[in-house]
Amino acid sequence: MIATPQNDNDKKKDNEALKLSDDLLEALAKFQQIELEDFQMDVKDLEILFEPGMAGQIMPKLKLPGAIAGGKPLSMLQVPFIPPIETYPNKIAEVTLGATRKDGGTRGKSLTIGGEVSPAFYTFERPMPHKPIITLDVFDMEVPLSKAVKMHVKDVVGDPAAWAKLAVDKFGADMVTMHLISVDPLLKDASPTDACKTIEKVLQAVDVPLVIGGCGDPVKDTAVFEEVCAQFPGERFLISSVTRDMDVEKCAKFIKKAGHAILSFTPMDLNLARELNRRLYDYVGKEDIIMDLTTAALGYGLDYAFTNMERARIGGLMGDVELAQPMSSGTTNAWAAREAWLKMSAEWEPRELRGPLWEVTTALTLLLAGVDLFMMMHPAAVKTLKDVTNYLTSAKKADPSKYANWVTIKA
Repeated sequence: MIATPQNDNDKKKDNEALKLSDDLLEALAKFQQIELEDFQMDVKDLEILFEPGMAGQIMPKLKLPGAIAGGKPLSMLQVPFIPPIETYPNKIAEVTLGATRKDGGTRGKSLTIGGEVSPAFYTFERPMPHKPIITLDVFDMEVPLSKAVKMHVKDVVGDPAAWAKLAVDKFGADMVTMHLISVDPLLKDASPTDACKTIEKVLQAVDVPLVIGGCGDPVKDTAVFEEVCAQFPGERFLISSVTRDMDVEKCAKFIKKAGHAILSFTPMDLNLARELNRRLYDYVGKEDIIMDLTTAALGYGLDYAFTNMERARIGGLMGDVELAQPMSSGTTNAWAAREAWLKMSAEWEPRELRGPLWEVTTALTLLLAGVDLFMMMHPAAVKTLKDVTNYLTSAKKADPSKYANWVTIKA
């Protein structure tokens, strides 16, 4: 231990605290510093102050593994990295959409989502059982669309069957979401029978599974969904959606009887999601429910949506059975953010590019939270999400040499 004298007041305090002998103080004053061997001191708080340059005198005396005399390391410690492998007590339910002819429907293929036993893309633990899928929005009447979207569908707006065919054949949609907004009492107030005629045309135009969306009015949607289930039993539609303010028991019974699946929609509150799913479990199985926890897109709460969905997925895996359902995202909510479609100054780039970037950024973020089904709109956003998903599930190993010198790479 090295002791160095301080000013008179400090010496007086130290003398009182440590009760150093006069001989020791005299030696300290004479030699400016003394070195004590086999010294022991009982203290409550000890603060050691090094003078500038003191570390250079101390460090060479330390003996480090793999170091030469003088203390300078020759190499880094070689420690292997082993990813922690977790086993979760629960599994996310699997839900199949679309029924082929052998299953009693007319679809050319069925699609299954869910079944995860690890968080999204934890492929070092276990591979994902099913890829996330994409369904493109189609409307049964003309609606206001962003210019960036309308330029791709302007020839088919107003013709749901042609729109659906374009979505599948050209844009690569796995499914089609048929939004029956014309049934809204505040719009055309079309009848459930009219809605079924539209669905029949779409079924004839494409052979992919369908999502059947309502107008948001709980009473009218119940009537429309009941007629759809009666007219198209066995097709295994995803009925979008059943909410807490609807007659949950009635809806669940006629959807189950017709062999369809339910989109359980709640705002961003996991307790409400648990409550609605718990009510549905009295009438349908876990294999019949997909959760929609509400997508707040980039620009107005994406971080909250991500956290909510990630909590739901982790909770489901950890044993919360009421959250162990596949998740859907209304990713087209990204277009509700004005930054996605508004004409802005040059540094924001053209909205024809900015819009799809807004949508795909929302999708990619929620992809990592564990979303299984994406409801989307712009073909470029759809293609990008598909490409990223295919890469992440391809089991290919990345080439780190391409990124090793990223600091010195010139643009």
